[in-house]
Amino acid sequence: MVWGEGNDQPQSSHGGALDSGHARLHELGYKQELKRDLSVLSNFAFSFSIISVLTGITTLYNTGLTYGGPLAMTYGWFVAGFFTMMVGLSMAEICSSYPTSGGLYYWSARLSGEDWAPFASWMTGWFNIVGQWAVTTSVDFSLAQLIQVIILLSTGGNNGGGYLASKYVLIGFHGGILLIHAIINSFSIRWLSLFGQLAAAWNVLGVFVLMILIPCVATQKARFNFVFTHFNTENNVGIHSRFYIFVLGLLMSQYTLTGYDASAHMTEETKSADINGPKGIISAIGISIIAGWGYLLGITFAVTNIPYLLSKDNDAGGNAIAEVFYLAFKSRYGNGAGGILCLGIVAIAIFFCGMSCVTSNSRMAYAFSRDGAMPLSSFWHKVNKQEVPVNAVWLSVFIAFCMALTSLGSQVAFQAMVSIATIGLYIAYALPIFLRITLARKSFVPGPFNLGVMGSSSVGLRCYGSQPLLFSSPFQWFTPSQRTLSTTPLLLLVACFFSLCHLGF
Repeated sequence: MVWGEGNDQPQSSHGGALDSGHARLHELGYKQELKRDLSVLSNFAFSFSIISVLTGITTLYNTGLTYGGPLAMTYGWFVAGFFTMMVGLSMAEICSSYPTSGGLYYWSARLSGEDWAPFASWMTGWFNIVGQWAVTTSVDFSLAQLIQVIILLSTGGNNGGGYLASKYVLIGFHGGILLIHAIINSFSIRWLSLFGQLAAAWNVLGVFVLMILIPCVATQKARFNFVFTHFNTENNVGIHSRFYIFVLGLLMSQYTLTGYDASAHMTEETKSADINGPKGIISAIGISIIAGWGYLLGITFAVTNIPYLLSKDNDAGGNAIAEVFYLAFKSRYGNGAGGILCLGIVAIAIFFCGMSCVTSNSRMAYAFSRDGAMPLSSFWHKVNKQEVPVNAVWLSVFIAFCMALTSLGSQVAFQAMVSIATIGLYIAYALPIFLRITLARKSFVPGPFNLGVMGSSSVGLRCYGSQPLLFSSPFQWFTPSQRTLSTTPLLLLVACFFSLCHLGF
């Protein structure tokens, strides 16, 4: 970890006023190596496209329907959204003071003081990077699964002799998607900025189209009281506690509303990062909460038979949202082609989400290795002629592919990836926030964006902001439906062990 402050004053290459983010990076002791070319819109776009409500809600809609159903999803979304915004505000304040690609782990180092810095930064960094790799794995694997469902429906459906790709073909899809993402992320930041803005626009338009189109096309619609009051307790796993069911159902919302730390990881490539980085975090969360609720309502108003949507015997093989789309068009027009096209809209959104995940992963790996925190650090933090950390890009893709290989031997592997992503990221989110209100309570110097009196005295705000960690961790580790031990805590313990071993050496 670099603790020295820059001694030589950096000069603007264009002879004008020095960018505030560049100047702050120099003060923190780092050299500007990445191309600083992103606007506040581009910074926002990366976080927004990673949150991607089309991705998260579509991927875990089955979980939401199973655990609590419409009521848990409709109100649980705002519960998770409120806590997420609290975390986001806290992170935005810290990001404004320390606008570096390292993000969370660097914040922990600076906020914990020199004695605790190595331990705090290593733990935060490893939870963050493992969580990010798990996010990329789960996002691209969910796209592979959606492609599997699209092919199934396009060839006749589950009940019409349609083709269901095997688990080996599914891994092939996953590998191909990751390969394309690695190639795209090897381009210059200007191209990535363009793709990021396109991804944000696609997510907004996709949500707007689907939330209106699906309930309008569906011939059978749910009643108002069903959407806002029906609580599903039939989960077929032996869970009867309504509170427990509600908490399990929150995984859909909490998994979706993650990834906004991307704005922090992109700060070394963002103009006026000490101002625009925080804007990117807060705006991505706020817009996602509004857009996501609209998408949830639109889809849920087309839900009339929960057991059938979750049944493996339906046309989509148990994929609830795919079945909703397919039935909406089939009931009105006699075939589900329109529903398959709607699934294509979602698939493109998930593709963009995975692309942005790899971008964020690579910047985290680049910064972490720049500080010598990873094996072979000198190799991973190198940048190419386009000022892109291309080695870190390919590392992130390779690890995401390896993590998905667990699906070949375990049916709960994907659920474990989702849980790791949620748990790992929120532990990484919570640690610097905790240090901000404890060890750094009096020493923290805020940047241009700060929470004022609330930033230093409102412990309650931070405690509430850390609650998603409680909602998303212990309750997801074990459920009566699992005949074997969940791999989630085991994989997290392995990550902790290796990070501590590397710290020791």
